[in-house]
Order: sequence, then structure tokens, then C-alpha cells
Amino acid sequence: MAIQTFNPDNVLLSEKQDGTFTPEMTSALMQDVAGNSLVMQLGTYEEMNGRQEKTFSFQTDGVSAYWVDEGQKIQTSKPEFAEATLRAKKLGVIVLASREYLTYTWSQFFNEIRPQIAQAFYDKIDQAALLNEDNPFAFSVDESATTAGNVITGDLTFDNILALEDAIYDDNGEVSAFVSSNRNHSLLRGATNPDNPTETIYDRNSREIDGITTVNYKDLPKGTVLAGDWANVRYGTPYNITFKISEDAQISTVTNTDGTPVNLYEQELIALRATMDFAFMTVKDEAFAKLEAVEVVPEV
Repeated sequence: MAIQTFNPDNVLLSEKQDGTFTPEMTSALMQDVAGNSLVMQLGTYEEMNGRQEKTFSFQTDGVSAYWVDEGQKIQTSKPEFAEATLRAKKLGVIVLASREYLTYTWSQFFNEIRPQIAQAFYDKIDQAALLNEDNPFAFSVDESATTAGNVITGDLTFDNILALEDAIYDDNGEVSAFVSSNRNHSLLRGATNPDNPTETIYDRNSREIDGITTVNYKDLPKGTVLAGDWANVRYGTPYNITFKISEDAQISTVTNTDGTPVNLYEQELIALRATMDFAFMTVKDEAFAKLEAVEVVPEV
């Protein structure tokens, strides 16, 4: 007898309510997450092979060449390495839907909820890793810039942007990309050289700052720009995304308009819980810098 395999085009949602997505579904969902997460776009991926932790080595300085006289031995150059441990944390999302979705095939349902799950994951990843908001990790880009003393306070001016770059260049680093926000476009267009007002630091067509790739991050506050050598960001995803569907749970984190918890059984709803594991760290604080506006304290 041939072994039947799960076919999301033929199996109804009511017939399979827990386990893992098919490889094709997982791949599509992870592509959505990776394609929209700035951390995953800019950082370096570490293969974790199903492990919750991974210790790896990274080079902290380069090798050197030496001048030698005829007949002398050439000195041996030994690069220096450090070790770091990448640890994964679990990230979960619960999506509520009408019980009518139980009559959908898995393919139909997946296509409906895929954008919501992907956005929930990549929003949370970037908020934690970039801004240190609701952050389960011991690292963030914001913390690295602060620890390194690479925080420039002031307006988005020509000179302050150069100072932002110099904070990294002075440590022999490279600025591989800026992270800015569409809210900053008008400010950046006014960032001209005070000694030569026709010289601008922002290209309106390419949206590059000082000729360097600049990516948009919608959650970045107005007046804030991050700069970094993003090879010093490492991340990993040790496991596939998993799911479970419930028809009778009580959801304590979501309430009805009267303040009572949502009860799936009583209200004829279903809830899909999706979880993924994500690991993140920065390996060098000095590789990151931040320019932020002066906080205006209102008069009492």
C-alpha cells in the first residue's frame, strides 16, 4: 500500500491541526521574513544545524606582511581570533480567524495567513535586534553603539553625518550601510556642506547617504540614523517554523470589547499558533554608531 503524504492542496485545515508546515511552506514563509527583516538582510547567517546554541570563531585582526633583507627569514603572521556563542530564543505569534477557515484547504489557509505571520516575526526581530525593544538577547545594535560611545546627538546635518561615519572609521571599521527612515528624507535633503551649500550628502535618486547603501526602517524614530559594519551582526534559525491550531482555547492576551478573554469555543473562532527560533548577536560594539536628535523636554 502506498504511503499517503500530506498534500496542502487536498487536505482540509480541520484534518491536520498541528505539526510542521511543508518544506515549501516553511521556505516561502522564511523567505518572506528574511526578505523584510533588515537584520537578516544586512547581517551574516550562521548555520546552526538544529542546535539552540552555536559557538563560532571570528577574526579580530588581519595578517601582516614584513619587509625582509636578502637571505633573512620571513616572519610568521598569526591572525587573532575570538570565540562567541550564538543563542536562539523562541518567537511566537497567535493569529485568530473565523471557524469557517476549517473548511479551507491548507494551501488556501496558508496563503491567507502567511503575510500576517511573516510581518509579526520580522517586525519583532528588528525591533529587538536594532532598537533593543522587548529584547530577549544580550545584544542589540543600539546597545553596541552606546557601549562603544558611538552615539552622536544632534540634528541630521552634513557635519553630524560625517561624525557618525568617523565614529566607526576611527576604529579602522567600515560603514557598509546606513539604516534610516522615510521620515528623514526632508531632513537629509537639507544636509548640505556649510562651507559649500551646493554639496549635499544625500542622493535623492539613489537614496544613498554619502554614496553608501541606505535602507529604510519604518520603526526608526525621526532624526535617528544607524551606521554599521553589518558583517559584525550574526544570526541563525536552528529549527523550522511549527504550528498548532486550537478551536477551544481561551486567549488571555486578547480581550473582547467588554474586557473578557476571547474564548474560541464559545465564540466559534480558531487560533493558529506559529513559533520560530531565532538567534542574534553583535560581535563588535565599535562596528556600530547612532545619530539621534536632541530630546526636547517640554517646559512645566
